[in-house]
Amino acid sequence: MRCLFLNGTVGAGKTSVAQAAAALLAADGVPHAVIDLDWLRFAWPAPAGDPFNRDLELANLTAMVPNFRAAGATVLILAGVIEGSAHRRQYELALGSPLVVIRLDAQLTTVRNRLRHRHGSLDPALGWHLHRTGELQAILQTADADDAVISTDGCDVNQVAAAVVGLANEYSPEMNTSERSPATK
Repeated sequence: MRCLFLNGTVGAGKTSVAQAAAALLAADGVPHAVIDLDWLRFAWPAPAGDPFNRDLELANLTAMVPNFRAAGATVLILAGVIEGSAHRRQYELALGSPLVVIRLDAQLTTVRNRLRHRHGSLDPALGWHLHRTGELQAILQTADADDAVISTDGCDVNQVAAAVVGLANEYSPEMNTSERSPATK
């Protein structure tokens, strides 16, 4: 199974691009699955030493992958956060496959506007997300986990998805689905 990991800060567009990339794969007849990793770690309270429930996420992912393989998926699209090469290795071990990691990037003002639209001014989680996105964006910009970076500023989600699939094909030819032109790093 080929594994494509959409990396990025909160509000970068990972889930939307994953859904659009899945539609492209479906149109090309490529069996696939999509996992939004946020839901695999959504539990409260988080352990003191693991505030983002990464261990739970990895355990759940490890348990799910054989089911997707058995169902015939040849491509797995993951939407989540990898903060460095050590985390990347953890995901590759959980998946039993190498990753193609593409970080979706956007200007902080763009991401914060998306978050305000998504959460609304009355959502108590908005403040945390607005703070975390800047913090996480800084971490990801200096991390060493990505194969490529694509800006989502001012781009249509379908254009970004086509660029992501093109890059995935470039980095993992076995994922090749059609003659899409790859984007540049």
